[in-house]
Amino acid sequence: MRLGVLDVGSNTVHLLVVDAHRGGHPMPMSSTKATLRLSENMDDAGCITPEGSAKLTKTISEFGSIAKTSGCVQLMAFATSALREAANSDAVLADIRARTGVNLQVLAGVDEARLTFLAVRRWYGWSAGRILNLDIGGGSLEMSNGCDEAPDAALSLQLGAGRLTRDWLHDDPPGKRKVAVLRDWLDAELVIPAKQLLEVGRPDLAVGTSKTFRSLARLTGAAPSAAGPRARRTLTSSGLRQLIAFISRMTAADRAELEGVSSDRSQQLVAGALVAEASMRALSLDTLEICPWALREGLILRKLDTDLGSDSGTGTSRPIGVPGPTETVTR
Repeated sequence: MRLGVLDVGSNTVHLLVVDAHRGGHPMPMSSTKATLRLSENMDDAGCITPEGSAKLTKTISEFGSIAKTSGCVQLMAFATSALREAANSDAVLADIRARTGVNLQVLAGVDEARLTFLAVRRWYGWSAGRILNLDIGGGSLEMSNGCDEAPDAALSLQLGAGRLTRDWLHDDPPGKRKVAVLRDWLDAELVIPAKQLLEVGRPDLAVGTSKTFRSLARLTGAAPSAAGPRARRTLTSSGLRQLIAFISRMTAADRAELEGVSSDRSQQLVAGALVAEASMRALSLDTLEICPWALREGLILRKLDTDLGSDSGTGTSRPIGVPGPTETVTR
């Protein structure tokens, strides 16, 4: 079965086309991205601007056509923090549905954490024991911890790399004092979430997912993407500290010249690194394994397992997610 997953994030819109069947390894067939920076297309009232909404609708229409011509029998479309928090999200979603026929489902932050955890569990298997996973997006940080396929604890915090860049790091490069102040603030913000996450148990394996973690690992010496998804990649706390000292003195343009860093992501790389560092420090983690699977793969796996998601050919959606004992969304 060929499936399309349309992911509307804070920075990019991403269409992943895969061939998948229950019990099998989802095989990616194509990947298409567009950088919209939706979180930057907000007015003072917290609404997505008409220009931002128009760009989003046009992109979704184009990507829907790509999914159709690619032979997808189903398009699962979801949005994360930018649309989740927009004051006019209902109106924007209704307009997209009317103009494109695509019904975007807005995921709760805890559902992001759960679905990403499912993908990580499937990637590493049962022998990994208790897994703790961190995922840094543009608008939020998702954290989860558990022994099964559904995490025992799932949290979503408004500590995304793009959000912190906009709120804290206005200069280019960011000033040394501002970086220090943000470090201290992050440490304070993560005290309670870290305690909640570890109350369910210490992990046997700590994992990082998302483009931010992959970029940070590459910059600290991990294998390049050309080595393939099965190459082992790690990120250490010591390597991360050294990297922050280096990249925080660079301009965004200079950071974009580094291997594994795109111009679209270079502006928020410092904030993302600081969130990663603070999270590892709060949880007393020395090393993270970098997992190539994350939210999109989790959504595909849940669809295959339970047949939840979009009705084939209609673009309509039913609720997704996995019940979990601990659900926290911090705003």
